Amino acid sequence: MEKEKIDLSIVILSYNSKADLARLLPSVFGSETKYSYEVIVVDNGSSDGTPDWLISLFDGRQKVILIRNQNNGFAHGNNLGIRQAQGKHILILNPDTEFKPDTLQTMLEFMETNPDVGISTCKVLLPDGKLDLACRRRFPNLWNSFKRLIGLSSADYNMLDTDEDQSMEIDSCMGAFLLIRKSVIEKVGLLDEKFFMYGEDLDWCWRAKEAGYKVWYYPKTSITHYKGSASLKTPFKALKWFHGAMWIFYKKHYKNHYPFFLNWLVWLGIKIRLWILIIINFFRSEKFVSKR
Repeated sequence: MEKEKIDLSIVILSYNSKADLARLLPSVFGSETKYSYEVIVVDNGSSDGTPDWLISLFDGRQKVILIRNQNNGFAHGNNLGIRQAQGKHILILNPDTEFKPDTLQTMLEFMETNPDVGISTCKVLLPDGKLDLACRRRFPNLWNSFKRLIGLSSADYNMLDTDEDQSMEIDSCMGAFLLIRKSVIEKVGLLDEKFFMYGEDLDWCWRAKEAGYKVWYYPKTSITHYKGSASLKTPFKALKWFHGAMWIFYKKHYKNHYPFFLNWLVWLGIKIRLWILIIINFFRSEKFVSKR
């Protein structure tokens, strides 16, 4: 297919995700859409046979472009797929998700009719039907971050004061389903590979808005997110990456605006929260990285 004729490139980063892909890919290829698309799976060194399984499964009728990679993180792996992508739009998609039949059609129609929107996302639902709160967020600031660090309300950060069925401009969406124009990537750059896992989606949305684009939550369609399948395979490493991303984001976008002592307190708060959660997870049979 010629480059200019591809409407969408779907980039999926896989790490021991064969079972997830077996659920996701049929829902992608079963999409009811007039738009053309390609599927690029970047495999981050899986040991569960994912690459060979993909090669044996797809015989050209439903092509999956496979990129074999070492595990150098979420941003690095997705960037490999983006560099090879030929679509006008790029969809960053987690393997632990599942489409509705109209997901692609609805979201691409929205992007085509709203040229001022640089990044969009749909409603992201957990398996129990509740909203995955991370799919629409305000940018962190000192106050809402402090409340999250000490376990108080995250209502402001997670936009709980707004209707989850209302289409609206937001600050940030999540990398589980992030639809971005290729022209935006050409202007603001690829995902920042200083983020190993977590935070790179937040940073990308920040840069897109700085460049004058809107980030939009469009709940006229949805996906299901079977959340945490990748991070919970290595929960203690994931905790380190999660809290490391907090500090990377703060240093990049806030540190120069505040005095040293305040920056030091932020760094200390992140470290204290990390160790508290490590201790809590050590005694829990069901691990977690971040609560909803």
